[in-house]
Amino acid sequence: MTTEEQPPTAPPPTSASDHAPAPRPARPIALITGVGRSIGIGAGIARQLAASGWDIAFTYWTPYDRRMEWGAEDGAAASIAEELAGAGARTAAIEADLTDPDTPARIFDGAEQRLGPVTALVLSHAESVDSGLLDTTVEAFDRHFTVNTRASWLLIREYGLRFRGGSGSAPGDDSGPAPSAAPGTAMGRIIALTSDHTVGNLPYGASKGALDRITLAAAHELAHLGVTANVVNPGPVDTGWMNDELRTSLTRGTPLGRLGTPQDTAHLVDFLCSPQGQWVNGQLLKSNGGAAS
Repeated sequence: MTTEEQPPTAPPPTSASDHAPAPRPARPIALITGVGRSIGIGAGIARQLAASGWDIAFTYWTPYDRRMEWGAEDGAAASIAEELAGAGARTAAIEADLTDPDTPARIFDGAEQRLGPVTALVLSHAESVDSGLLDTTVEAFDRHFTVNTRASWLLIREYGLRFRGGSGSAPGDDSGPAPSAAPGTAMGRIIALTSDHTVGNLPYGASKGALDRITLAAAHELAHLGVTANVVNPGPVDTGWMNDELRTSLTRGTPLGRLGTPQDTAHLVDFLCSPQGQWVNGQLLKSNGGAAS
């Protein structure tokens, strides 16, 4: 057989790795508190961030919902986690009693062990039981400040102690790790949901006002980490707690002629967590349709 008649050389065998998909880029991690009901604001924020490329750790506390008039939603945490996973997010659902001062550290431990370092902290939990100046009990007053104020401070403090910046790139942020808050490099996000409702709801409104101050302090005290901190007031959002009379009254008091939705709040939080929102810092933002205080 001549050289020209030699059979062609067989191509080298391929391995499974030759056709393996490229590794998925690391997704930043958001820790969202108060995601106990599928129709709640916290769940709406979780869905939006998952769709925008975030992995989600979230907390819930079933005993709180159980003692409220709307009651606990059976299987809510599992169904919310499944929905977020369908949007491509890794999830970690953490049941958390925020009246315990050791809980914030345990929440971060659980989120880090299951997902990794937290990039964005979104505080949407609340103790909210109506009472006014004359009928609020000491026990109710203390519980509101324990959950809405002290627990929020401890969560923000824990975030600040653990945040390292390099893993904080929001989806679409190509700026890379940032040791400081130089232009284009702000990485971390703290967003707290608040309320200006105090009449007939004194301990809730007062404890939320204190939360505002703590969050805005974080905008300055954590600036060296490349962290922004803002407060969002969602206005009147009906997540099942309004009666018909209140729903009608609040709708009439809103120039846009409707109540807010969890999605309205989620869109603003999504923007604040994005690279495009990094110049917004130390603000109390009203996303309330122009509703009068």
